[in-house]
Amino acid sequence: MFKKIALSTLLLFSFSALQADYTLKPGHRMKSKIDHMPKGKVADMHKIPQDPAYYAKQVKLFSKSRQAKLDKAYNKKYFKPWTLSRLDIPKQDYGWEIRFITKGKIYRENRKVIPSYVYKKWIQNAQMHKKDTKRYKAITIRRTNVKALPTSTAFYRDPKRVGEGFPFDYNQNSALHINVPLYISHYSKDRRWAYVRASYSFGWVKITDIALVNKDFIKQFKTGSYAMTIKDNLRLYNDKNKPTSIVKLGALFPIAKDKKSYLTTKKDSLGRGKVHKVKVETPRIIAKKPLPFTAKNVALLAKEFYGEPYGWGGGYECRDCSATTRDFLGPFGIFLRRNSSKQAKDGSSTYIKGIPKSKKKRTIIQKAEPFRSLLYVPGHIVLYLGQYKGEPVIMHTYWGIRKKNGSKLITGRTIITTTEPGKERRDIKETSKLINTLKTIVNF
Repeated sequence: MFKKIALSTLLLFSFSALQADYTLKPGHRMKSKIDHMPKGKVADMHKIPQDPAYYAKQVKLFSKSRQAKLDKAYNKKYFKPWTLSRLDIPKQDYGWEIRFITKGKIYRENRKVIPSYVYKKWIQNAQMHKKDTKRYKAITIRRTNVKALPTSTAFYRDPKRVGEGFPFDYNQNSALHINVPLYISHYSKDRRWAYVRASYSFGWVKITDIALVNKDFIKQFKTGSYAMTIKDNLRLYNDKNKPTSIVKLGALFPIAKDKKSYLTTKKDSLGRGKVHKVKVETPRIIAKKPLPFTAKNVALLAKEFYGEPYGWGGGYECRDCSATTRDFLGPFGIFLRRNSSKQAKDGSSTYIKGIPKSKKKRTIIQKAEPFRSLLYVPGHIVLYLGQYKGEPVIMHTYWGIRKKNGSKLITGRTIITTTEPGKERRDIKETSKLINTLKTIVNF
């Protein structure tokens, strides 16, 4: 928890010489109950190639100038929270979580209703009326979850309904990588949480996971040259060889002036951040951004996502559909926002809703670019990989396929399929198939 300090004091603190006391190493994600969820299979997962390298041969190179332009825009958006003097969240989005929990019953995972006196305490703790009373700048010092309300308690709309129980925790807004710039609007009443705006999401983060920064820090951290992790589930270790954070693929690290090391943040006893160097144990786990858009590179990165369990809002150190697309395209210099509906507007769109199935498939193959086009349907977004025997092929972190009886065949992980996963099954609802619901091709 932060000690109370005057902002004027914070702005005066200076930095010592950079120390290389952090090391980035290969690692693994800790298993959790997310790994025990059902993982149904469909014929596509046996009948079409499951190695992204097969489809990478269809990649068309990005021009360097185009990538450079996109990457420049990426950096501007990434660091935007440090330029804010007030929250720029749309009015209809600010306080949505309070409207959500008060308009109907909410439940615990065990299907028991959460009493109003419990969630009223959450609302009181949020102090939403104190918006923009701090206006501090900060940074994440480890990967952290973004909560809808300042509590670690999960809540669900109705676990009895399909798609409303675990892992669909409505308190899990998102997850932020290490080294993410933040604007702090205000603190919770108990001073354990900060309401923040990051580049691609907003909500409550634990104060223990962030550090305050000032102009000197920002100047030192913004080197103008940046790298991103291109290997998933790495670990950052401190000088005592103690792991301090999981580091997922897509985390940004400024490149130090020596061109051999990278930068991260260490928090002092007063909650202030200081820049520290990071050395890398294995060079191939991180690369300068933007990574050249080549067949080799897209295949290398895509393979890292394959098979990862579905983690709603980035929960359980995993990803949902939009986190997968965002983290895949990030190293190539393409910025995407938090959810599928916003990502559908981040590129140029081709509208395909209502087109007959066969024509829609042809349109996707003609208009979409392998590994840099997204296909969007409200609530879900996928990465287009290319074609196989005249069928468009996608990689997506997919919860499940709707059945005729209203239930779902849960796939629960990142898979490679056609746009008709489950077409061999008689119990799949035809009108709910992806090919029939896909609305937009999003190109970059």
